[in-house]
Amino acid sequence: MRILPFVVSTVITAGLIFAMDKSWPLGGKRLPPLGKFLSPQQGFWQNAEASDQDFAADLKFSGLKGKVEVYLDERLVPHIFAENDEDLYFTQGYIHARFRLWQMEFQTMVASGRVSEILGNDPKYINFDRETRRMGMVYGAENALKQIEANPITKSGCDAYTAGVNAYIHSLTCANLPVEYKLLDYKPEEWSNLKIALFLKQMSRTLAGFDNDLANTNLKPVFDFRDLMVLNPQVNDSLEPIVPKGTIFDPPGIVPVKPPSADSLYFGKKDSLNIAEVTKPDPDNGSNNWAVAGKKTKSGAPILCNDPHLELTFPSIWYEMQLTSPTVNVYGTSFPGSPNVIIGFNDSVAFGFTNAQRDVKDYYEIKFKDDSRQEYWFNGQWKKIDFCREEKIKVRGGKTILDTVAYTVYGPVIYDKSFSTALSGGKAIACRWVAQDPSNEGLMWFYLDRANNYNDYFSAIKDFSCPGQNMLFAAKSGDIAIWQQAKFPARWYGQGLYVMPGEDSSYMWQGFIPQKENPHVINPERGFIVSANQRPVDSTYPYFIPGNYIATRGITLTKRLSAMEQITPQDMMKLQYDYYNRFASEARPVLLKYIRENDINAEGKKYLDLIKNWDLQADANSKGQTVFTAWWDSLRTEVWKDELEKVSKNKLRPESRTLLEALLKDSSFKYVDNINTPRTETLYDDVTSAFLKALPQLEKDDKAGTLEWAIHKEPTIFHILKTITPFAKTGLKVGGDGEIINAVTKSHGPSWRMIVDLSPLTTAYAVYPGGQSGNPGSRYYDNFVDAWVKGKYFTLWVMRKSDVSDKRVLWTLKLSGK
Repeated sequence: MRILPFVVSTVITAGLIFAMDKSWPLGGKRLPPLGKFLSPQQGFWQNAEASDQDFAADLKFSGLKGKVEVYLDERLVPHIFAENDEDLYFTQGYIHARFRLWQMEFQTMVASGRVSEILGNDPKYINFDRETRRMGMVYGAENALKQIEANPITKSGCDAYTAGVNAYIHSLTCANLPVEYKLLDYKPEEWSNLKIALFLKQMSRTLAGFDNDLANTNLKPVFDFRDLMVLNPQVNDSLEPIVPKGTIFDPPGIVPVKPPSADSLYFGKKDSLNIAEVTKPDPDNGSNNWAVAGKKTKSGAPILCNDPHLELTFPSIWYEMQLTSPTVNVYGTSFPGSPNVIIGFNDSVAFGFTNAQRDVKDYYEIKFKDDSRQEYWFNGQWKKIDFCREEKIKVRGGKTILDTVAYTVYGPVIYDKSFSTALSGGKAIACRWVAQDPSNEGLMWFYLDRANNYNDYFSAIKDFSCPGQNMLFAAKSGDIAIWQQAKFPARWYGQGLYVMPGEDSSYMWQGFIPQKENPHVINPERGFIVSANQRPVDSTYPYFIPGNYIATRGITLTKRLSAMEQITPQDMMKLQYDYYNRFASEARPVLLKYIRENDINAEGKKYLDLIKNWDLQADANSKGQTVFTAWWDSLRTEVWKDELEKVSKNKLRPESRTLLEALLKDSSFKYVDNINTPRTETLYDDVTSAFLKALPQLEKDDKAGTLEWAIHKEPTIFHILKTITPFAKTGLKVGGDGEIINAVTKSHGPSWRMIVDLSPLTTAYAVYPGGQSGNPGSRYYDNFVDAWVKGKYFTLWVMRKSDVSDKRVLWTLKLSGK
């Protein structure tokens, strides 16, 4: 009889072992194998970091040429001192991996279209991966890698960095794997130089992958080209460009020629293409930076400020550090996944970046001969494709997908009937994008980190190709400067706003704007430089430069800096944290002038009074900001909805400033009228109707206690995997908006704030909304967030080797060769 209990217990034990070792579906997701995940020896418990965690270590690695010391301060910022550059970059790679490995690798998986391989058999992941491969991300990274490895400087730096990352990966056990690997049940791969190139291409996708070509093409049946220029004007009336108005530009070095058939086949063609991208970069990806010359500062030295606006995530996109070797001593913030300091300063200069917002990606409609997709019609004959790439998309929990991508004279075919139901027969869309071209972006940062003066800065940046950036510079010599730098296609007027005909070469790019003609400013008379994602030049610039420009922050900063004198770093801190809503200051008079107050009941007038008495500050407690946002958004819908209803897919609503400036010029703006009614609506009708339509939601928010701006918009810093909500930080008491200097939206905003005073003894300040550690179980995971919310800064400590006994040094890592 004893055999029966034994058999039963054995079967139960075997069943439990099987169940605990298997990943099970739950609510559309998959649980990790619970046996491993809950194991006290190797599960998630091991990721809980002690409050007195000791980060000190004595490490030996084959390949190191000398000795390296890493001093971690009280904020876990590493100060790396190496005897040569190769050891410096090896150690940077090791430290990045030590604190941010999962983030580094996952970003490259995203860049290479391998999300399905990790996250599973979901159409949204598979389609994302297919689009990523089809737009040439991996192809572009492979082209970049050839350039990286052909240059002895970048090859040496990347080889060393990669070796450092792999040294850390090889040291890992199941117990100390980052918790995301345990949750998702996979292990890190070997790092490679290709992954560095992929990360930099992902940066290009984020910052230079935005365009409206497909959306504009879908508007064609409703809006002609003249209408489009009203909906998307190239130069706003109120523009304050980066290059001061009135600057005289040289004649163009290249004059593109419009194809003879453009009026009929391009501008006049009314066919829409009902295609929408699977994913699109956030149009608010941008930044502020400005530099003030010594004649406007209290210290008499230049001050440089920068706050890049990106998605706010845990772990943060940024990692703060100091790099020191015999050739460099630079402090600032770096990208986990790439060598060098990206935004920062050294003993002589400071540098920062904002996004250029320029369109460097175009689409071409091509016609394949047949379903083999081996030939397409070009210049009057069938032309063989350049080559095919067979993309193998591994799908976790599903079959590997084989996706054949044809490459044409323009670039890869991103959409065809195998990837879009809107395309039939031989019709397909190819993508031409600067980021597909061979390039070596990392070389710029190698030289920029070592720059001593303006000539060094210019030499470092002049060959940078993508993504287009406003590269701000200031030096202890007193110089301030900015260049908008990248490879920008020289376009004829209107080129690239729509999908272009791909059947002949006349629509191809005819060259690039000569580098010396890129917009730039050097030591301006007014004593300051501002870039905030606005159009860089006024209408006298001799090239057509479409882009996703954001005007208002540039206007605000230009007016504020014009009025300031005796500027201090503390003044700049207040300015970076400024909540003044200049757009609302221009729009509120229009709203109040044209509302019919007699049509508003007593309850509604309560919210109208909030607008009237609002101080125009979009701070966390503001109710006026919430009411204004709801009213203005309702007005935009009221004005544009009737026309946009005729657009079947991928609808593009004009920017807020476009509508405001149109109404300021003409209260009878033609789109005010609702084309679906027999009467002719006026601005009085639209403004009043917009308020009344916004009112129910405002009343609902008020009753729910969510009318205050911070509560209403719910600022949140999500984990990179947004589904892991316990790793997020919600309910941040912070105001701001996309067109306000402090440009915080729901989960997007100033991802790094930095101020550098280039006095003889440099003083610098910074903060970012995160922490140095990527481990949610560490106290260094999010310990900077409260300071960032409150507008506080940390004083940046540029350590000298003689400071090893300073009380700020809490831990030391010593690295040497075996």
